[in-house]
Amino acid sequence: MDALFLSRLQFAAATMFHFLFVPLTLGLSLLIAIFETRYVRTGDEAWLRATKFWGKLFLINFVIGVVTGITLEFQFGTNWSRYSTYVGDIFGSLLAIEATAAFFLESTFIGVWVFGWKKLSPKAHAVVAWLVFFGSNLSAVWILIANGFMQNPLGYVLRNGRAELSDFAAVVFNPFAWQEFLHTVSGSYLLACMFVLGISSWHLLRKSNTAIFKKCVAVAAPLGLAMALVVAVQGHFHGNEVARTQPTKLAAMESHWHTEQGAPMYLIQYPDEANETNVIQALKIPDLLSILAYNDPNATVKGLLDFPKEDRPPVLITFLSFRIMVGLGTLFILLMGAAFLWRKDIENRPWLLKALLLSIPLPFVALEAGWVLAEVGRQPWIVYGLMRTSDAFSPVVAPGQIWFSLIAMCVLYTVLGLAGYFLMFKYAAKGPEAPTHA
Repeated sequence: MDALFLSRLQFAAATMFHFLFVPLTLGLSLLIAIFETRYVRTGDEAWLRATKFWGKLFLINFVIGVVTGITLEFQFGTNWSRYSTYVGDIFGSLLAIEATAAFFLESTFIGVWVFGWKKLSPKAHAVVAWLVFFGSNLSAVWILIANGFMQNPLGYVLRNGRAELSDFAAVVFNPFAWQEFLHTVSGSYLLACMFVLGISSWHLLRKSNTAIFKKCVAVAAPLGLAMALVVAVQGHFHGNEVARTQPTKLAAMESHWHTEQGAPMYLIQYPDEANETNVIQALKIPDLLSILAYNDPNATVKGLLDFPKEDRPPVLITFLSFRIMVGLGTLFILLMGAAFLWRKDIENRPWLLKALLLSIPLPFVALEAGWVLAEVGRQPWIVYGLMRTSDAFSPVVAPGQIWFSLIAMCVLYTVLGLAGYFLMFKYAAKGPEAPTHA
């Protein structure tokens, strides 16, 4: 394995592991703020116990997420120095804003929330909970604006062999970045709702703290259904943006080889990338791909064969990750619909409680698949249409050095992950504790 492949493998491993924790931080911060607001408005201590219970899980998840995210920024300097040199003016400034403003605010608000129970009034403490939510999501805004530049570069000029910032507003208001942000955060809120519903179901099956967990279901079920629908509808508009700005990714997502006007979609399909065709292709729906891509049944969808081979992304990975994401998203609508429909007597439906419990890992899988789709589908470009990934890695780093850091990172992350999930499982199983103060 050469240095380029190993650098890509290391960054992919770090990103995918880090991304196991980020969406739960984004989504759980919203539910905790809602629970605490319910406590302030009603004075019902069940909401306070729910807030502290989910808050403990949130903090464990947040800490592991922060630790595993640190190496990503180091890798831009160690493994991807030519990328950093080429777009450092733009990408570096966005990461700096995220670190010094958004993440700093988020960490400060979390500190106030953790240590402020006896020092702030209930109303003021609930306001801090909403500030934690605001800080978490503000951090996601800047990260996804940075990623949006890699997906759809805007607001730059090429000067002295580098991409230099020329229009900060164009970078910040990049439509691809905001579509990506909306899709990611709505998916994160859905993930958190399913996490809350799954753990609540476990306690309801055991008849443990029933009053508290029925309240949690009453909030998470309607919000989860709303988010499942938002993810699907907004995903369509995000797909329109992909079709407009990254036609090779769209063609790979659908394993669409031939340019067609009124392009169909096949419900059963499997690509044969080596022979540039599909080995399985059945259940054709006429014009559907043109409608989904451009909202026009007569639109022309460009096929992979009309792009140079060296400009195409890996088709099979892009195709499968898209199918996994969409298939699970459809399942989530049905599952959240059932949870919403029977939320008032959900404790009497053990089949639904067991389904929700077993579904806890699925939104993590869907979000990881979506991230793989976004990043692998952009290849062979690290900045779409502007810089190839093969031109971005550090030329002086030897494969042996990357092997060493990759193995060390995987060992460290495995230990951290096991420790984090052990603690989350322990406190999730333990359930809410009695409040020590009002």
